[in-house]
Amino acid sequence: MSNNETVDRPVNFIRNIINDDLANHKHEQVHTRFPPEPNGYLHIGHAKSICLNFGLAEDYKGLCNLRFDDTNPAKEDMEYVDSIKQDVQWLGFQWAGDICYSSNYFDQFYAYATELIEKGLAYVCFLNSEESREYRGSLKEPGKDSPCRDTSVEENLALFSKMKNGEFKEGECVLRAKIDMASSFMCMRDPTLYRVRFETHHQTGDKWCIYPMYDFAHCISDAIEHITHSLCTLEFQDNRRLYDWVLDHLDDFSKPDRPHQYEFSRLNLEYTVMSKRKLHQLVDDKLVEGWNDPRMPTISGMRRRGYTPASIRDFAERIGISKVDSMTEMGILEAAVRDDLNKVAPRSMAVLDPIKLVIENYESEPEVLMAPIHPQNEEMGKREILFGREVYIDRADFTEVAPNGKFMRLALDKEVRLRNAYVIKGVRAEYDADGNVTTVYCTYDPDTHGKNPADGRKVKGVIHFVEASKAIPAEFRLYDRLFTVENPAKEDDFESVINPESLTIKNGFVEPGLLNSEPEKAYQFEREGYFCRDNQSVDKQIYNRTVALRDTWSAK
Repeated sequence: MSNNETVDRPVNFIRNIINDDLANHKHEQVHTRFPPEPNGYLHIGHAKSICLNFGLAEDYKGLCNLRFDDTNPAKEDMEYVDSIKQDVQWLGFQWAGDICYSSNYFDQFYAYATELIEKGLAYVCFLNSEESREYRGSLKEPGKDSPCRDTSVEENLALFSKMKNGEFKEGECVLRAKIDMASSFMCMRDPTLYRVRFETHHQTGDKWCIYPMYDFAHCISDAIEHITHSLCTLEFQDNRRLYDWVLDHLDDFSKPDRPHQYEFSRLNLEYTVMSKRKLHQLVDDKLVEGWNDPRMPTISGMRRRGYTPASIRDFAERIGISKVDSMTEMGILEAAVRDDLNKVAPRSMAVLDPIKLVIENYESEPEVLMAPIHPQNEEMGKREILFGREVYIDRADFTEVAPNGKFMRLALDKEVRLRNAYVIKGVRAEYDADGNVTTVYCTYDPDTHGKNPADGRKVKGVIHFVEASKAIPAEFRLYDRLFTVENPAKEDDFESVINPESLTIKNGFVEPGLLNSEPEKAYQFEREGYFCRDNQSVDKQIYNRTVALRDTWSAK
C-alpha cells in the first residue's frame, strides 16, 4: 500500500479526514504523535489514544512520535518518563526515531514568543492572580484589557528578556497573547503563553526559569515535528482556536500543510476514575498499593493484574472513536480480556478455599495422570497432574446433604467426578469446634478414569482438585471494582465510595506444575477464572485474578 492510499478499516470521522487529505494530496504521509505529560502513570484512557495514534500511523504506513509534554517541571519526574516508554512498548507499538521532548524546543519556543512580541501580538502582564480573574470576565460578561496591554514592543522585549534571566519572582508576571478580551471563547481572552518557574527540569536542568504553557508549546511542537493530524480529546475543542491562532501568526508555520487539531471523545469507564489528579490522590493517600495496584486503571496496574496487550488493543477497537461523550461499561473491557485469554491461557487447577478430602480405599503412592493443557487446542499438548489418597477440594464444592437434585457437587452418599481423574463418593465428614468442615472421607471407583462407571450409573457433577502431597501453597488475590458507584468522579468525596471488598485474599494450593510459573503469564484455573502470577512478588506464589470466567457483575 502506498502512503496516499486509503485504509479499509471500520469507518470513523478521523479516518475519513485522513483519507480525504491523502486523496487531495494535502499530506503525502500521515504523521501522528502521542504527547503524554510525564506527571503520572498512563491509564486505560491513554491506551485508547496510544492505539489511535500509533494504529493510524501503522495502517497508513506513516509515522508516530512519542513526545513528552514536559513544560511543567514542578510535577514531572523521570520515573513517569520511564513508565510511559515501557507502557507504549508493552502495548506493542514503537515510536518513530528518537523520543521527543517539548523541552527539546525551548530555544525555539522563546524565539517564536519573541516574534509574537515583535508583531505586537504578545505582552508581559503584571496582574496578580486575583486581578487576572477579575479582568478575564465570565461566560456572560466580556473581559477587560489589562493595563499592561498597550506596553510598547521595545519594553515588552526587554521585560521578556528579564523574565528569561530570572529577574522576576514566580507569579509576578506572565507573557500573554494579545487576542480579544471580548471573545466568547475564554481561551482566546489574552491567554498566558509563558510563566516564571524556578524549578530544576529533568531534561534541561536549571537553564530555564520560564516555561511555556501547554497551548503554546503543543501546536509549535507539532509544527516543528511536521505532524499532520494532531489528535486530542474533546476538552481541547475550544483550544483549537488558540492552536490555529498561534500557527497562523508565526511566519514559519502559516502554510496549508501545517498541522491541524482534531478532537475525539475521551474514555469514561464505569466504576473507576480517569483523572490523573484523582489517581495521584489514591496513591498519595495510600488507598491503593501504588500506581501499579491491579485495581487501578493504569496500564501498569492492568498489566500486573493479567490484562494482555492484545486485549487492550481489542477493547480500544470495540469502543471505537467518536465525538460523543459516554460512559463505557466495564463489561466491555472484561469481555475483551476474557475472549483473548480463553484462546491462549493454558488450563490448570487451583483450590482457593481448601478442605482436605481423604480417599479411604486408595492405598498406592500418588499416580501421574494426563490432562489437556487446553481442551479446545490439542496442539498445546498435555500436562501431568497427580492423584493420590489425599487431595484438596474447594469448600464450596461440598455439602453434607445435597439441597436438591440439581446439586452438581460432592455430598455424602453422592458421587461426583474429580476433573481429569476418577469418580468419588462422599462417606463422612469431620468438623472443627465451630462447625466448619475440615476433612471429607470418600471412596473412589478405580475403573472410572477417563470413562463412565461400567454399570451405567450416571455421574453428573465434576469438581476440580489438587493432590495434597505435592500441592504448592499459594496466595490468591481476587479483585473487584475499585468503587461502589458507576461514576465516582461525580461524588463530592470520591474516596468515600471506594469498594471495601475491592480486594479479597485467599490462601490455597496450585498444581505442582506451576512451581516455576512466569510472572504475568495467564492461566485459566478451571472453574475459578483467569489468573496470572504477580509480577511484583516473583519469589512468592501469588496469583492475581484477572477476570472471572463469566460476567457475574451484570447479574448482581
